[in-house]
Amino acid sequence: MRITSMKAFFFLSLLFFAGPSMATDTIFPGQTLSGNQTIRSDGGTFELGFFTPGNSSNYYIGMWYGRLPTKTVVWVANRDQPLSDPSSSTLQLSHDGRLVLLKESRTEIWSTDVNSTTPNSTIAVLLDNGNLVVRGRSNSSSVLWQSFDHPTDTWLPGGKIGDSKHGKGKIVLTPWRSPENPATGIFSVDVGPNGTSHILLWNHTKIYWSSGEWTGKNFVNVPEIDKNYYVKNFRHVKTENESYFTYDAGVPTAVTRFLLDYTGQLKQFVWGEGFTQWTIFWTRPTLQCEVYGFCGAFSSCNNQKEPLCECMQGFEPTVLKYWELEDHSDGCVRKTPLECGNGGNDTFFVISNTVFPVDSENLTVTTSEECEKACLSNCSCTAYAYDNGCLIWKGDLFNLRKLQDDNEGGKDLHVRIAASELVETGTNTTREKATTEKVTWILIGTIGGFLLLFGILLVVFCRRHRRPNKALEASDDSLVLFKYRDLRKATKNFSEKLGEGGFGSVFKGTLPNSTVIAVKKLKNLTQEEKQFRTEVSSIGTIQHINLVRLRGFCAEASKRCLVFDYMPNGSLEHHLFRKDSKILDWKTRYDIAVGTARGLAYLHEKCRDCIIHCDIKPENILLDAAYNPKVADFGLAKLIGRDFSRALTTMRGTRGYLAPEWLSGEAITPKADVFSYGMLLFEVVSGGRNRDLLEDGTDDYFPTRVVDVINRGDDVLTLLDSRLEGNATMEELTRACKVACWCIQDNEKDRPTMGQIVQILEGVSEVGTPPMPRFLQNLSGNPADGAINFQETSSEA
Repeated sequence: MRITSMKAFFFLSLLFFAGPSMATDTIFPGQTLSGNQTIRSDGGTFELGFFTPGNSSNYYIGMWYGRLPTKTVVWVANRDQPLSDPSSSTLQLSHDGRLVLLKESRTEIWSTDVNSTTPNSTIAVLLDNGNLVVRGRSNSSSVLWQSFDHPTDTWLPGGKIGDSKHGKGKIVLTPWRSPENPATGIFSVDVGPNGTSHILLWNHTKIYWSSGEWTGKNFVNVPEIDKNYYVKNFRHVKTENESYFTYDAGVPTAVTRFLLDYTGQLKQFVWGEGFTQWTIFWTRPTLQCEVYGFCGAFSSCNNQKEPLCECMQGFEPTVLKYWELEDHSDGCVRKTPLECGNGGNDTFFVISNTVFPVDSENLTVTTSEECEKACLSNCSCTAYAYDNGCLIWKGDLFNLRKLQDDNEGGKDLHVRIAASELVETGTNTTREKATTEKVTWILIGTIGGFLLLFGILLVVFCRRHRRPNKALEASDDSLVLFKYRDLRKATKNFSEKLGEGGFGSVFKGTLPNSTVIAVKKLKNLTQEEKQFRTEVSSIGTIQHINLVRLRGFCAEASKRCLVFDYMPNGSLEHHLFRKDSKILDWKTRYDIAVGTARGLAYLHEKCRDCIIHCDIKPENILLDAAYNPKVADFGLAKLIGRDFSRALTTMRGTRGYLAPEWLSGEAITPKADVFSYGMLLFEVVSGGRNRDLLEDGTDDYFPTRVVDVINRGDDVLTLLDSRLEGNATMEELTRACKVACWCIQDNEKDRPTMGQIVQILEGVSEVGTPPMPRFLQNLSGNPADGAINFQETSSEA
């Protein structure tokens, strides 16, 4: 009877370990973990097993939160050695005390590399603080190895950064390469030099940001973080053998973590009681383009555009597939090698209004021409600038930042490229240069062929004037298929740029019948020509008084252009934010707000297919001769494709106007446009950027001020643009402020539709007092590091 019981127990044990989930927090000697088996910490807070990130086909052993609805991975074992088949791979605790990961061929690809002198004397336990430890089976204090000494991109409460006696060398955070690749990134977080009480963020050997003291109560001077609630006992521990930073979690109902993101930013996330997603409370550096080397070599970064990184003229991504996954760390490479030293000629093109790259050298020359000549004579020189002195750069160019406005203090940078590349790209440069031999051959060719070509050109010219190009005679009721050469002629070779956005540049042009047009040259489109024409045709049928009308398009080879009506009064952004523009009175602003809402309501509710704009901002509200608003770029959301991922990596929009659901990966609905419209409405009222309305960086974030004034019943005229001197209709101003506050509610179900907004602004419907959005409640004391960061560190345009 006893033997039978033992056999039954052994059989049940085999069944237990062969099940899909091990339902325990411990791995014993000889026990294996494979397939979809996992272990859970005793309290269920953390879970460990095989996972695959995003759409990747690779598998990893990792740890994630066990109770949250979204899988948030906080630690990866084999981050640089992925697996292809988890069912034939195993994680096991060997008899010598090592935790070992074996792939299909039973080859060891990762281990804890710590041996026990006594066989079968250790166990691996997943603790409820997220620490995976290998310790003595009978002595829990005898720790041979722990994951806290080998973090990846996440710093959990109780974890360490610095030097620990359990680890080998420094304990640092290193980010993933991209959201779908947990391989070691190029950044790291470490303690300050000589064990000082500073946290430093590095890119290889380049330090680009360092905090102040992180000890005691002086928590990097970030008042918006409630240290008693989310973080407590943040401290620098120094002993004879250890020097590290650590911190404890706050109350049990809140979960917090620090993440060194693949973007190079150190972020603090919080998941509190009642939260439905992670909330960003703190980020350093605040702006993405301040991260050293984020865009890699020979790439410029622009905080106002998406994608943020763009290869310089004459350069292309080093690894295109990484670039498309938003991993820009490999930067860009030259399309054509420099000709220096090979008897050829190099030249320069200008990048205007930019912040210079790092690591420049000064030369003692007195003119720009001498500076250029000095750079050309040095084959290592890749760029120069003359700004009250000569600056040159050697080798790769890093950290070039493009500024949006001319008054932001940007300078001209002259980047060196091969002369042949300049001919191919047609780039405007500071130097038109050719050798005597090339000039001679050009003149001989021109003179030799002049007589023959003159007659041909004359015949073509006469025929064109006798028979006008019907493609350029835009019809009032149908789209026109334009030829690229005709658009180039109409725009004078695309010489007068009206603006630039994430989807392309816009140029002013004039048709032969004197109709003024705006031509948008698109970039980064993936559609085949048939699909492109189909999409354009559907956009062309959408007509509304408050939508910019599409007149026609061009689709030749890889060239894609859209032709719109020209708006003589430019964008709303120009009139609200630029000092040299006409100040719009309240009536005009209110009419613009109502008209914009009507246009969006048409896109959301009246079109055959609901169109989500995805990028509502003042730059995309154009004004005709009578200052009637026209929503622009509305078709591009449909044209580019609406099968985009809901993940953060392919976010669309512009920082400062993005709805919270872009951050959480939730489904994007028309209510995302409603949120952006609300942020725009705040700026219509104030006459300034929400992010710019701060005095000394300490005053309230403007949307917070509006909600406070509305809820307290204070005078709404205090919120009005001071340039209007109080000249506004109180009822309209109150409506606008209330609508804006309702539009930015955290839950998209609490926001009104654009149709309801139109009715409210027109006085047809009433609107109640809005509650304070949760993301505004959580901001305290420093909107520049909080409110703006909540919107500005998390998007794509």
